[in-house]
Amino acid sequence: MTELLSPAGSPEAVIAAVQNGADAVYLGLGDFNARRGAKNFTEEEFEKAVRYCRIRGCRVYVTLNTLVDDRETEEAVAQARLASSLGADGLIVQDLGLVRALRAALPDMPLHASTQMSIHNLAGVEAAAELGLTRAVLARELSIDQIRYITSHASIETEVFVHGALCFCHSGQCYMSALIGRRSGNRGMCAQPCRMAYSLGGRMDDYPLSLKDNCLVEKLSELEDAGVACLKIEGRMKRPEYTALVTGVYAKVLHERRAPTQDELNTLESAFSRDGFTQGYYNGDKKDMFGVRGENEDRESEKLFTAARRDYSEGELRRVPLHFYTLCEKGQPIRAIAFDNEGHKAVASGPVPEAAKRQGLTESFITDQMFKTGGTPYYCVENRAKVDPFLFMPTSEINDLRRRLVTQISEERARPPVRSSLSLPPLPERKAAPSIPKKIFQVRTPSQLSDELCALKPDYLYFPAMGLVGDFSPVRTFAENGTKLVAVLPRVITDDQNEDVLAALEFLAEQGVDEALVGNLGHIGLARRAGMSVRGDFGLNAFNSRTLNVLCDAGFLSATASFELRLAQIRDLRKSLDLEMIVYGRLPLMVSDQCVIRHSAGRCACAAPAQMADRTGNVFHVAKEFGCRNVIYNAHKLYLADRQSDIEVCGLWGERLLFTTESARECVEVAKAYLAQSDYRPNVLTRGLYYRGVD
Repeated sequence: MTELLSPAGSPEAVIAAVQNGADAVYLGLGDFNARRGAKNFTEEEFEKAVRYCRIRGCRVYVTLNTLVDDRETEEAVAQARLASSLGADGLIVQDLGLVRALRAALPDMPLHASTQMSIHNLAGVEAAAELGLTRAVLARELSIDQIRYITSHASIETEVFVHGALCFCHSGQCYMSALIGRRSGNRGMCAQPCRMAYSLGGRMDDYPLSLKDNCLVEKLSELEDAGVACLKIEGRMKRPEYTALVTGVYAKVLHERRAPTQDELNTLESAFSRDGFTQGYYNGDKKDMFGVRGENEDRESEKLFTAARRDYSEGELRRVPLHFYTLCEKGQPIRAIAFDNEGHKAVASGPVPEAAKRQGLTESFITDQMFKTGGTPYYCVENRAKVDPFLFMPTSEINDLRRRLVTQISEERARPPVRSSLSLPPLPERKAAPSIPKKIFQVRTPSQLSDELCALKPDYLYFPAMGLVGDFSPVRTFAENGTKLVAVLPRVITDDQNEDVLAALEFLAEQGVDEALVGNLGHIGLARRAGMSVRGDFGLNAFNSRTLNVLCDAGFLSATASFELRLAQIRDLRKSLDLEMIVYGRLPLMVSDQCVIRHSAGRCACAAPAQMADRTGNVFHVAKEFGCRNVIYNAHKLYLADRQSDIEVCGLWGERLLFTTESARECVEVAKAYLAQSDYRPNVLTRGLYYRGVD
């Protein structure tokens, strides 16, 4: 049966979810989860929550879905060991290096690939399976056809978000909060800049990045029939009453396999909405997905919340079926057994019955007492007794027997499974870096390529794989001049786009290009099918040494350090493969399936980048990405040409200049500055996060 997974941002939310029909809950323990702003759980609260859930047949998944650095890995693994020992049913993980560490330390613990892993195609699911994960949470941007295709071919379970907030950016690929405010979404501290006001092209569009909440309550049977293992409700930052209301509606609709009533739809909208809901990604219609939260909606929903709180806090709505059998024989202690449908069993005995002075015990009297499980998490579904005639026993003894059986069965159900806990393997060996890092130029458009740029003889030229389809001439001169060419794959490639990308790569391979820059594990296969070796881009979020080791074992030639790391952290990485770092450019903040350019111009106008301004006057550039997606770039250009001494100690294989909105002339001037041939400096610059770091 398809699992309904509900959010639990606090101990009270656990009760709200369980009592309203959740099959599983997900919650944060400690600091390594993507909702560090939620209340989350202390060790004592977590132990109580897991016990509460296990007794009532509800699974518990723990979120460890943030990036961790080398110094934090052992602490994150320690939290995972604690969660495992207390009975958690699985861990939700983003960081590739942490996955490697957890597989070694807790080989029996199920691991789920977080949506932060940006899994948007079948190959991404299979890559997660090869890493040892047992479930993949799919990207929220997928349509039902894409979900159905992936799920029907996947070797592990899939999970889909069905209700709650939609990020404007693909999860795990958003760096906006980090770069403009040092609060990293990849580290669980997103400041939600997509909910802020912006203007586009001089027109005040107010909230052009704020999407309506997702609501697929009408599609649950379709998703279940597609083979999706788990349907997930978003909302660990929301109050317990929200969890209660939304879980209650979804549980009834899912488990009864029916359409929601109008009252249930009204309940969902009253609980929380942003100008209503959307099914845009699911249906493949992305035109009308924008909305904001109304000012008076919280007051309107308070009465609904009060009733929901009363329901889940005053009674035991979640009850487990039990079977009882009692034996009362002359000269023998009364004995009874209770068992559930999962194989847990309890056995108890009481005093020897006395001879009856009047009417003796009957089977119906004993079964009547055993039926009295009110106020407990159990109800009786089978109740048999065998009683010898002319025997007597006080009712209190029979009731005590029942209570002890219930207590014992609760202890059996609450007992955590026995799992292995092994030591962490050592960090990988460090690979020696070249004395002089490779100079890498990356361009976004062919118009940025010039004879002057070619004359600067970069060691590598990264260019968009989809930007030169059918015309290789813009980069041929670079290859003839000794520059190594590397094709950059799009950030997002869904299964229905594979053949177009493969055709482009095969064309480039025919021209002699034999390397590709890959930012997602699900894209490796495409490059290799075209006969290309792979290098790792920033989208892989290489944040620690174990992640570098994972990429090394996967056959990557090199990796790109996360630009959310400080220089000192990059320096201290145990580099088991060549490591490069972006040292110049407008860093990408978001990649989205929404088209900001169309919203700005009122029509498709992909040839020219759009601009988006915030309330402080910062102007962010927006450019077309493959598949009618958009990339939003930082307002300020990263510039480190005058900090070469700081970079030199980082042990890098390569330094990359990322050209995005620059003209061909500006590309040359920037490159000369990094080659110490010019004193060019942007008017407005940033040092990125390399000195400040992130929270």
